[in-house]
Amino acid sequence: MIGRRGIGRRGPGVVGMVARTAVIAGTASAVHHGVERRMDNRDANKQQEAYAEQAAVQNQADMQQMQAQLADLQAQQAYAAMQAQQAPPPPAPVAAPAVGGDDLLAKLQQLTQLKEAGALSDDEFAAAKARLLA
Repeated sequence: MIGRRGIGRRGPGVVGMVARTAVIAGTASAVHHGVERRMDNRDANKQQEAYAEQAAVQNQADMQQMQAQLADLQAQQAYAAMQAQQAPPPPAPVAAPAVGGDDLLAKLQQLTQLKEAGALSDDEFAAAKARLLA
């Protein structure tokens, strides 16, 4: 039969088939990409939830460790306070009365140590030594 479409053709032509195939392929591609995005988002959300849960567990462990350290510190302070209350303060050392030259020698040695430590300059050391010997 010969008609508008030509001899023996039934259905869409080659161009129609290509267009239909392109539409179907484009739709399938869009659906595939949409599914991939949703799966990626779901995986990212699961990963974020896992990180948040891990951070919460770590924070809890850190808090327990700090509470234990605080309890130890408080126990040490309580023990030190108890020891301070029980033990009388040590008596103040009593300086033995110096006998003449021993006292002068001790003071000169003390001045020398102060100078060597840098607490006295050469001029200050000389002035203090002169006062002791005078």
